[in-house]
Amino acid sequence: MAVRDPEATKARIYEAAVAEFARYGIAGARIDRIAAAAKANKQLIYAYFGNKAELFTKVLGTCMVDLAAAVPVDPDDIEGWIDRLLDYHAAHPELLRLLFWEGIEYGTDELPDETERQDHYTSKVAAIEDGQARGVITNGFPPRDLLFLLTALANWAAAVPQMRRILTGPEDADHARLRASIKEAARRLIAP
Repeated sequence: MAVRDPEATKARIYEAAVAEFARYGIAGARIDRIAAAAKANKQLIYAYFGNKAELFTKVLGTCMVDLAAAVPVDPDDIEGWIDRLLDYHAAHPELLRLLFWEGIEYGTDELPDETERQDHYTSKVAAIEDGQARGVITNGFPPRDLLFLLTALANWAAAVPQMRRILTGPEDADHARLRASIKEAARRLIAP
């Protein structure tokens, strides 16, 4: 008789759900495929995570927490933060895919975990505000706008790799040049 390990099962379901949602989005994802990939009973998915939309919210929320822990905003080293953000998204392309699918599904409607998401960004905005208060960031942009602009700048190349390739050339040939351009643009955004 096999010994059940609920935590291992939850972890397998989570990993399978990340892959499924990143590939198919919320509407296209199938609980049957997640269960098969996780080698788990479909009913366990509902018991552990709720319905498909709740599972997606949990998956994306966990990915966002992982990003926040791995790449905190550093107002004293925006260039280094941009480097770390670029590296993180290169290693974890599923996060941006999940965010795009969420945008397609919800548009400007309120998200199921909007309050938690706002809390997630509060510390990042506070770091920008701190940098402005200390004179490290001197551009005059509202902190929330600046965080949005810097994040978009760092994420766009990974979010639309086809556009990056068409406009800037193959990644292996022009990766360093594009990275340098992104970092220079970030420097210009935080300077007067």
